[in-house]
Amino acid sequence: MRKIKLKSKVHVETMRKSGKAASIMLQRIGEAIEPNISTYQLDQICRETIKEFGGKSSFLGYQLPNHPPYPATICASINEEIVHGVPHKDRILKKGDIVSIDTAIFLDGFHGDNAFTFAVGKISDQAQQLREVTKASLYEAIGQAKSGNRLGDVCHAVQSYVENRGYSVARDFVGHGIGRKMHEAPQVPNYGEPGTGIRLKPGMVLAIEPMINIGTSQSVVLEDGWTAVTADLSLSAHFEHTVAILSDGPDILTDNFELWNNF
Repeated sequence: MRKIKLKSKVHVETMRKSGKAASIMLQRIGEAIEPNISTYQLDQICRETIKEFGGKSSFLGYQLPNHPPYPATICASINEEIVHGVPHKDRILKKGDIVSIDTAIFLDGFHGDNAFTFAVGKISDQAQQLREVTKASLYEAIGQAKSGNRLGDVCHAVQSYVENRGYSVARDFVGHGIGRKMHEAPQVPNYGEPGTGIRLKPGMVLAIEPMINIGTSQSVVLEDGWTAVTADLSLSAHFEHTVAILSDGPDILTDNFELWNNF
């Protein structure tokens, strides 16, 4: 089992800068989302913003075993796509779509990571409810990210909230620790048993990211080697914050009032 790297107060404050930058990247993309824009154009906005901040993309060139390097600075996952949707010039957003944008930046030695599912114009009541439930489940999980609690308390908070409302957790993908590396220990599933798992301590920083489906929890990865879709092609939504566990409670490092309250 990989060792969990605790962050000092100075490290957390540095991560607050990368988290703020990541949230601004996401906000600018959200402001540009409208029918007939391509996900490639959204990726270009992110690239320009990363350059403005003097950072590096956490995603571009990211390598997994038996995967091609990731070719973009954002993941743009539309409708039934759960995560890791690859931006492309011919991926055009349409009115009524929902699109999850996941993006991260490496700045001053630390990563900041966040995601948000945006509406493209007017969307169905079903899609809007999915967005609201998924977003609310993230804050339920953050509420359990307290020193002294167990990791299972965080994971179960997502699962119980969404399943009680008739939705399912995408079980093939998890949140993660984050810091000097994009993916650190521990893994943070969106399901689990309360009172189980590692004890949470001040200095842990977690990327908590519910990925919630209207239908099945099962997924399929497309031929590009990255894009994951729901096995039954039902809608999926994804929200994420980078959260530091402090002695006095959780601290959302990617918080952005403009983004999280106006989209």
